[in-house]
Amino acid sequence: MKNKYLLSAVLGIATLTTAWAQNPVQVKYANTITVEDLTKHLTYLASDEMKGRDTGSPEGKIAANYLADFYKGLGLTAPNAGSYFQNVPLVSSRFTQVSLQIGKTKLVENTDFVFTGDGNLAKAVKTDLVFLGLVSDENLAKVDVKGKLVGLWAVGVRSNDLVTKVMDAGAAGIVIVTMEGQANFDRIANRYKSMAGNGRIGFDQEIKQRPVFMVSSDKMAQLFGASVEVLKEAAKTNPETIASQKASYQIVKTKAPVDAVNVMGFLEGTDKKEEVLVISSHYDHVGVSATGDAFNGADDDGSGTVSVMEIAEAFAKAAKDGVKPRRSLLFLNVTGEEKGLLGSEYYSENPVFPIANTVNNINIDMVGRIDYEYQKEANKDYVYVIGSEMLSSQLKKINEYNNITYTNLILDYRYDAADDPNRFYYRSDHYNFAKFNIPVIFFFNGVHDDYHQVTDTVDKIEFPLMTKRAQLIFHTAWDLANREQRTPVDGTNTRTDR
Repeated sequence: MKNKYLLSAVLGIATLTTAWAQNPVQVKYANTITVEDLTKHLTYLASDEMKGRDTGSPEGKIAANYLADFYKGLGLTAPNAGSYFQNVPLVSSRFTQVSLQIGKTKLVENTDFVFTGDGNLAKAVKTDLVFLGLVSDENLAKVDVKGKLVGLWAVGVRSNDLVTKVMDAGAAGIVIVTMEGQANFDRIANRYKSMAGNGRIGFDQEIKQRPVFMVSSDKMAQLFGASVEVLKEAAKTNPETIASQKASYQIVKTKAPVDAVNVMGFLEGTDKKEEVLVISSHYDHVGVSATGDAFNGADDDGSGTVSVMEIAEAFAKAAKDGVKPRRSLLFLNVTGEEKGLLGSEYYSENPVFPIANTVNNINIDMVGRIDYEYQKEANKDYVYVIGSEMLSSQLKKINEYNNITYTNLILDYRYDAADDPNRFYYRSDHYNFAKFNIPVIFFFNGVHDDYHQVTDTVDKIEFPLMTKRAQLIFHTAWDLANREQRTPVDGTNTRTDR
């Protein structure tokens, strides 16, 4: 009996029970989350017939309707003025012409380079390609970047910040290396090639002349007529030693509206119903490959979406039995995560319920597989937990308490850092809630060989493990929805500019 009091002392939260005993009512409804139900829903949503559930596609709309009908069948409320949908005003931007020539070499889009920037230029721009290497004040003082295409070496760092700094210094555009090796670049290029016919989806904003091209380290070396090793060395402190090259580029862009929606089901709470706990996933994926094969997205994020569905069903069954949560619950399946966290950005900026009343976001993105790190481990009952103590001193402890009490998974925090080089904290939909100082937890199984490949299929899902992960999330959500005080915002990464 000693451990039960020790745990309570370690957690340091007065409202946590000191009794080392499971809540039988809570367990009853957690056990309604089953392998069979998860399998049924995922087999449908990640089928070949759904053609990868691309954002704004007919199949994406079918998936959205499937979710809305499910929530309606549970008796959940349509919270957006009687609708289960929130329209997200996206447009598809097609770059009907993107050309890049260095010297006499005409580069091939999505083979030699990928275009990641923005712009619309009626005529080709002629300039020089200069090598800056690493972005620093010292290098910017040595290289004249004004009006030039600028070669950046940005491996392992956040490239967007570097691009902004160089564009602000007067550069006309950027040619950037953001990964090592040709094989890694080819994987990115193939993904861009598969999406080329669909256009690039985003919000309808004023076009910025921001030509940004991405190449591999091998291609960067070829463009400047030097080895990768020479460029790496020059990138540090001697970029001016690399000779500039003549360059020209052109970008032609057209735009069309996209029919995209977030899907929501709402369960009103009792005495604390004005406070809302959001449980989220992204339900769409990236469509089909250039050869017509579906990116099924069984793990990414079919697994998170069906987990949200099953958690919603567990709470709905409890409510029908008269066991309603104290706080309200919003089950939120967002669109456009793969396109830049677009649906969650729109919801956080245009919330159906006041953002100040949103107590937490639990985000579930890829919870159906076993990653590289655990494939050879004897105990594979794990889940990565990201962001749980970024904004609140209590959220991580609450999740750990429920795990110890109910599920006994390995909670792995190796990616739980703002400076994690993988940047997973910034790469899923919870981040758009964290930007508003809402404490978040992101549940994740890590990366595997089928990540963003047409081989991310239902037959590879570890359904018993996914069930256990979903049950942990349910228990943590039950705790957050019913405890006396909402989790305080007292972490070290709180924002002061909101």
